[in-house]
Amino acid sequence: MQSIRLYSMTRTEHILGAALALAFHQAGLKVYATARSKSRMANLASHGIQLEVLDVLSDTSIAECVQKFTDNHLELDILVNNAGVAYVMPFSDMSLVEAKKVFDMNVWSYMAVTQAFLPLLLKSKGMIVNQTSVASITTTPFQSIYNASKAAIAKISDSQRLELAPFGIKVVDLKTGLVQSNLINNTGQVRLPKDSLYEVGREKIEAVMRGDSFMSDGMPTQDWANQVVQKLLKKNPPYNIWKGNKALLVWVCGFLPFGTLDPVVKKYSGLDVVERLAKSY
Repeated sequence: MQSIRLYSMTRTEHILGAALALAFHQAGLKVYATARSKSRMANLASHGIQLEVLDVLSDTSIAECVQKFTDNHLELDILVNNAGVAYVMPFSDMSLVEAKKVFDMNVWSYMAVTQAFLPLLLKSKGMIVNQTSVASITTTPFQSIYNASKAAIAKISDSQRLELAPFGIKVVDLKTGLVQSNLINNTGQVRLPKDSLYEVGREKIEAVMRGDSFMSDGMPTQDWANQVVQKLLKKNPPYNIWKGNKALLVWVCGFLPFGTLDPVVKKYSGLDVVERLAKSY
């Protein structure tokens, strides 16, 4: 069991972060769970987990959180970046304003938080854990911006792995598959605009955009978190952790020739219907 003087900083913007915080806590670590408001983390407080306010999109909030650690002479051994926001929309219909918000949260916030806490991690020769998802390597219609943001942070993580290794810091990429979280549920109100190119397949495509087929297919959240933490606390944790339903399947599919799965993806997403109907006009 790890000494409880270790600290883990985890984003709890959705249920995955809360589950990780609880799993670290149950493994014997001292956990500092963060979110934009402590009310979002009330369930964690009941387990004795320390709560801190941190808005990962605010430079001021990040600096204040770092200052609390510094002023109280706290050590930080594991930093978990888990903030995330989804945006599901065909490329032709998407708002670039909303698309940029996805990168602000899923990419730039990870960079800002990690840079700010880096001095503490250098002292502890600690670990950075970035949530990138299997979306970082998959091609999924209607979520190009989300997948691109995850691919971006995955590539950044890989560079961090090499750049920080000389200083004793390890960087781990969480390639999370399907897990029961509210990230998918929060996309439930997405609708195609009235003048969408995909009007002919609206019913099927909106169901795909809502993630209807994923609702009952995710791994139980705490099971996922417990397995991830078990891997992270190994003496030599892997650089990539593939956990969650379909995660290993995605890993295997990564070895197939480019475009091999296009027919399957088109059928799943409704693009086959759109293609057939569009050709009939």
